[in-house]
Amino acid sequence: MKWFKRILIAIFSLTLLGVGTIVAAYFYVLPELPDVNSLKTVKLQTPLRIYSQDGLLISQFGEKRRIPVEYEDVPQQLINAVLDTEDARFFEHQGIDPIGIIRAAVILVTTGKKSQGASTITQQVARGFFLSREKTYIRKTKEIFLALKIEKALSKEEILTLYLNRSFLGNRAYGVGAAAQVYYGKDLAQLSLPEMAMIAGLPQAPSAANPIRNSNRAMTRRNWVLGRMLEKRNITETQYQEAINAPITAKYHGAEIDLYAPYVSEMARDYMVNKYGEEDAYTNGYNVYTTISSDLQLKAQSALRDNVFAYDQRHGYRGAISTLWTDTPLATSDIIENLKTTSAVQGIMPAAVMSVSEQQATLLNTKGEEVVIQWNGLKWARKFINDRRQGKPPKTAADILTVGEKVWIRDNGEFWQLSQIPQVSSATVSLEPSDGAIRTLVGGFSFSQSQYNRVTQAKRQLGSNIKPFIYAAALEKDYTLATLINNAPINKPDTRQGTAWRPKNSPDIYGGPTRLRIGLAQSINVMSVRTMRHIGLDNTIDTLVDFGFDPADLPRNESVALGSPSVTPLQVATAFNVFTNGGYLVEPYYISKVTDSYDNVIEKASPALACTSDVNEVDDATNKTTNSIDDPFAAMANEFVSSQQAPVETENSLDNTLASAETSSNNSDTGIAACGDENARYAPRIISEQTAFLITEALKSVIWGGGNWSKGTGWNGTAWRASRLIKRRDIAGKTGTTNESRDTWFSGFNPTLTSTFWVGFDDHSRKLGRTSWVADGPENQISGAEAGAKTAGPGWNDFMNQALTGTEEVASIPPKGIISARIDLASGKLTRKTDYTTSFEYFIEGTEPTEYATEEVIEDDLFIENPADDLFQ
Repeated sequence: MKWFKRILIAIFSLTLLGVGTIVAAYFYVLPELPDVNSLKTVKLQTPLRIYSQDGLLISQFGEKRRIPVEYEDVPQQLINAVLDTEDARFFEHQGIDPIGIIRAAVILVTTGKKSQGASTITQQVARGFFLSREKTYIRKTKEIFLALKIEKALSKEEILTLYLNRSFLGNRAYGVGAAAQVYYGKDLAQLSLPEMAMIAGLPQAPSAANPIRNSNRAMTRRNWVLGRMLEKRNITETQYQEAINAPITAKYHGAEIDLYAPYVSEMARDYMVNKYGEEDAYTNGYNVYTTISSDLQLKAQSALRDNVFAYDQRHGYRGAISTLWTDTPLATSDIIENLKTTSAVQGIMPAAVMSVSEQQATLLNTKGEEVVIQWNGLKWARKFINDRRQGKPPKTAADILTVGEKVWIRDNGEFWQLSQIPQVSSATVSLEPSDGAIRTLVGGFSFSQSQYNRVTQAKRQLGSNIKPFIYAAALEKDYTLATLINNAPINKPDTRQGTAWRPKNSPDIYGGPTRLRIGLAQSINVMSVRTMRHIGLDNTIDTLVDFGFDPADLPRNESVALGSPSVTPLQVATAFNVFTNGGYLVEPYYISKVTDSYDNVIEKASPALACTSDVNEVDDATNKTTNSIDDPFAAMANEFVSSQQAPVETENSLDNTLASAETSSNNSDTGIAACGDENARYAPRIISEQTAFLITEALKSVIWGGGNWSKGTGWNGTAWRASRLIKRRDIAGKTGTTNESRDTWFSGFNPTLTSTFWVGFDDHSRKLGRTSWVADGPENQISGAEAGAKTAGPGWNDFMNQALTGTEEVASIPPKGIISARIDLASGKLTRKTDYTTSFEYFIEGTEPTEYATEEVIEDDLFIENPADDLFQ
């Protein structure tokens, strides 16, 4: 009895000592214990994601891959696998597992090693959010008390959700959602049992048991997890046997990008970092929804690439990358190893020439596969001499290739062909006419080669793309589409540039008095200069500023009439959009909204709209644009129809001008609101709706020409090629070529979309050159001097043809204040005739001719410089 009392006293004393120790430990660490209630509003480090208008993922940024999931979205088998592995009594204990603690203590006493942490999932959450991973008694004490507090603050499901989303699982994957994507490219619901077991086994050894780096150890760990699931009766014996015999299928999967649009994603990334700081931008789980249409973006990218390839190929083959061997062939393995050192670019991949026959060649690619290129894929490769000269067309494959060469090849969608990395650059951007939303943006041929965004950063000379704005100013003053302007040499020079500047037509041909419509459609240089002289240089500059061009980019001399200003493609598209939407300057934007990780909208676009409501007629000074997103880019039937037109080249070039490149930024408005909404903002009107309509009609003639071909009076506009491909009458556009073809443009639209294409070299001193005709070349081959119609135009044609396919043609309806009158085509005056020498023309009411044409012939000498001869009314 004495011994029994002593034992009881000892037990009681030890109990008191233990309780006292626990209480003392609690009060000791209490000041250092964080508030676990913060877990209720914890922000998981989630990457920045960029989306298209239709919700496709364009890109994500951030070191940690994390896809937060809700508890109810996690498959039960995955929950079972995690609990059976990490904490089988999770739903039974209150934060700590006494049995586990005793087991760890026994191991510590018997071995002297801390090999068992005895940590529950709740303790692991406590450690993961608040503590370090060092194995010390004080850390363990804090962990225990934090676990108890967490259990009181959160439900079991909430705790487990935090664990499943927080755990590091290797390869930058944090949480089971990210792991499923990284290792298997799947959503959680798509995982198989072996795959769930693999992920469940990763938290304790994400590197050592990584299935990509150490498949043997990973399989051992996976099978152990499956064994635990069988032991806990969460799977059957049959399921167990099937799962342990399943092979390791894990491999690295990058972010599941739905739409590759790197120039757009980089713009959005840069905006978010500048506004929120790098750390918050990359970890707060922001979602940026752009205005980009995934369907149109893919078409724009394809059109740009194909157009660049076409230019590059017609200028000739620049030769092999290198020579791998000459006499003694390399081993296949050595060839493949060498090929892998060269990265593919936009589908262009390296290959080694293994054999060459009469008109085909066999090559080896990086996968060790043999690729046979037939003559169709080789015959384009006449030798490149310089940008203006090409060698003779090859007759055999040996004229092009030599065994042992390392070359570029690509699959063009129809067959394999010899290729090369293009040196020419290009850019394109498309806008929504009503509010300036950017629907497509391609800043270059290859983002991997150059991150320089030519749409927003490259200032290039505008060339003849500027002429619609010059003529718009003239129509606003007193000109009409029927006004006769003297198409004769200009003998009075402009000396503002320090030299005698005398612009010429290209080609150097002059036709005397010519109607304004034809002058714009055929891009006649001297008519544009005379028009600018009529409205005045200052008024011209003011008009261009109204269209959104930076006054600092506008030279104060007459060269401005032919496009000497250097501007960005985005500025050009914005200016052309004024004609599309009826006269309003809507500033471009590309971000529609930004949400946080909980899908709460934190920023939303609010653009100024083009709307035909009277509310639009607001004073420009009181309608300055403001933006909830501080974006870096704030800111009658027609009888002029030609049929079976002959290909007449009339594109003009710009003489004696300078080119420069600078980085530019604009201010932009963002968002969408309905017309008539009291809360909506409306864009300023810069030209009348009637002027916008008339310029649009003239720009249609750029594509469709006019006259009567059967009577010998038909004529082409500079963009006649577009009419061959896009067989619809609601398209309008303008070509542009600068001096010596350093920059080429095509800008155009239909009522639903405005688009600009630019092609040139990043090196401003390099000319686009010319190409010679090939006897057995493609039917639609392009030759001669490069120009807007032939270099940039085909890209625009291809894109718009794809973009508008399946859409309804929009009828041209003259706005109020527009009338039509039949005129004599030679004089522009009224006529009572109805034959091929006449046609209907549109006029702003009150500006139509009042005189009728006679048979008198103007006998003035058109080649004598006289201001009175510049205009024939």
